[in-house]
Amino acid sequence: MSNIKLCAFADEANAEIDFQIEALKRNSIPYLEIRNVDGENISKITLEKAKEVKSKLDANGLAVWSLGSPYGKIKITDDFAPHLDDFKYGLELSHKLGAKCIRLFSFYEATEPAARDIVMERLSAFIEAAKGSGIVLCHENEKGIYGDVASRCLDIHKTLPELKCVFDPANFVQSNQDTKEAWELLHSYVYYMHIKDALLNGKIVPAGQGDSNISYLVKEYSKQGGGIMTLEPHLMVFDGLAALEADEKTDIDNFSYPDNDTAFDVAANALKEIIKAI
Repeated sequence: MSNIKLCAFADEANAEIDFQIEALKRNSIPYLEIRNVDGENISKITLEKAKEVKSKLDANGLAVWSLGSPYGKIKITDDFAPHLDDFKYGLELSHKLGAKCIRLFSFYEATEPAARDIVMERLSAFIEAAKGSGIVLCHENEKGIYGDVASRCLDIHKTLPELKCVFDPANFVQSNQDTKEAWELLHSYVYYMHIKDALLNGKIVPAGQGDSNISYLVKEYSKQGGGIMTLEPHLMVFDGLAALEADEKTDIDNFSYPDNDTAFDVAANALKEIIKAI
């Protein structure tokens, strides 16, 4: 479908940016959601490194869509001030990389009602810091954070309309949230989507082979105008995965594919077939 553009977390193919570029080009994916670069989380690279990465991407006709950041992936009880400083640096990185948006989260151990006001206060601080930057802030639903189920995601977007939605079907499945119900509540807030699929037992599988209703969601997303869909395979362990998760780890079968490049290509082809069929 012409109204859907593909993006990917290419660090799942390879830790090194040169090989991430190869994986994107091999699969005709024009956009990168940048998360780990040459062994470092994107939030930790220097501005000089960001300039170097952008130059390489430009030379290959590729672009950064979003900073796949870890902002908001701390406990609600953790000190927020240094985390907010990290976020402000992320805004600088985004400009250097040419990123249109930053994906972020709504804090661990924050699902009790008493935590809600702190969550909104901290998300508001992100929004305030980003004012005038031209960077769109996008909240991703994630297991174990305040915005893990659709009702609390809706609360976030109604309370803070400046914060857009990254809709991740597999993360909803892993939070025992029906994805069709989630879409009905959240579709009008969706800025872009992450595509990975999961079975009800939590195991990650190629798009279309799980219980996330990927084909339905892709069709509905396309109907409302579409846009970016970021491939996030999670079909093999990759460098940096452990740092992205809290206590609950992604269930991945490491013996399904001979290497990360193969797993990445399988995931890309699965998504392309779904798009082609709608």
